[in-house]
Amino acid sequence: MHANSDNTPSATASGMEIKHWKEQVVDLLYWRDLQRTGVVFGASLFLLLSLSVCSIISVISYVALALLSVTISFRIYKGILQAVQKSEDGHPFKMYLDKDVGISSELVHKYGDTALAHFNSLIKELRRLFLVEDLVDSLKLVYTFHLPTCLIGAFSWPVIYEKHQAQIDHYYGLVNKQIKDVLGKIQAKIPGAKPKTE
Repeated sequence: MHANSDNTPSATASGMEIKHWKEQVVDLLYWRDLQRTGVVFGASLFLLLSLSVCSIISVISYVALALLSVTISFRIYKGILQAVQKSEDGHPFKMYLDKDVGISSELVHKYGDTALAHFNSLIKELRRLFLVEDLVDSLKLVYTFHLPTCLIGAFSWPVIYEKHQAQIDHYYGLVNKQIKDVLGKIQAKIPGAKPKTE
């Protein structure tokens, strides 16, 4: 009886990593850790809004600048604290500076083939969707792209309308009148069509 190749230690460890990752995603989506989910959701929404207003280069620059401002401020704060308390704590980021952050060739070989397979699959799927091989699937993609806008609109529009109801109703009335005037002119030019009386 031949041993199954999927039961090797590396395959088992890889399966456990995927299972652990899936559990973390589920915990995140079901708000089991409110603080962590709130941070991830807020950061993701902020990133989406930033990308809709600014270019990706500007967003990356601002995020990097914010991170650098935090680390520099913390470094100066710890330096002043050490000087006042006359302690010998050393560099506050020493633990992270001493860590090896390089990517080993084994790690690249381990995940490279899987990543390449996923990337090729993604490219094929995007080609299929954007070139409308299946109309229904392409329409689903359009809906997915509008989902963040709908979500933001659902939570923001009622508040905006409540605060600015008079102005919104005024401009809505003007637009509605303009549309009715245009439709009336079009109906007047069509033989046999009578404008609707209110």
